[in-house]
Amino acid sequence: MRFHKEGYASLFLVLVFSVIIIFIAHYFFPNFKIAHWFAYLLSSILTITIVQFFRNPIRKYTLGENLIICPADGKVVVIEETNEGEYFKDKRLQVSIFMSPTNVHINRFPISGIISFFKYHPGKFLVAYDPKSSTDNERTTIVVKHKNGTEILFRQIAGALARRIVWYCKEGEIAEQCEQMGFIKFGSRVDLFLPIGTKLNIKLGDMVRGSQTVLGEI
Repeated sequence: MRFHKEGYASLFLVLVFSVIIIFIAHYFFPNFKIAHWFAYLLSSILTITIVQFFRNPIRKYTLGENLIICPADGKVVVIEETNEGEYFKDKRLQVSIFMSPTNVHINRFPISGIISFFKYHPGKFLVAYDPKSSTDNERTTIVVKHKNGTEILFRQIAGALARRIVWYCKEGEIAEQCEQMGFIKFGSRVDLFLPIGTKLNIKLGDMVRGSQTVLGEI
């Protein structure tokens, strides 16, 4: 198990906070053992929470030229045909994956290809389950064009707790299947927009794993 680079700042703040409250407990309440134990317990809980949230597990990737690999850990909360109005401007098959605070929050490329479109959108912080979060929340839009010409659009979407979206890509770059595309902090969602008729290997309510679960085929 490794620790993700996006978590170093958060871990540093938690450790500083822990030192402060432990110092306060011992300095101002030298004979009050309950205060000491409370400070240690709170520090431990916060540190464990940060470490588990920013964990970067070592995984064996599922790769396949014509496979669409899940870009994130979480639960499939939407599978439906919908109009995608930003890039394709036509009907697409939407698959949405909700990431709870306990999931790994690394986002990965579902296919290999060229990044044909990228845009960051500032926005609101509605709960990720809200259908409007896909269009109203802070988000990124990324389109990868497969070598067979098929394009897949996916979005990193901030949630009520997720206040920072990080991405490691830009338009014109090469995307490698299952490589890290970005990170979303503290509960969020990823939407994929696939061609109508895409064969899916998952169903509503399934728990999926980024870089391992096969969503479908191009």
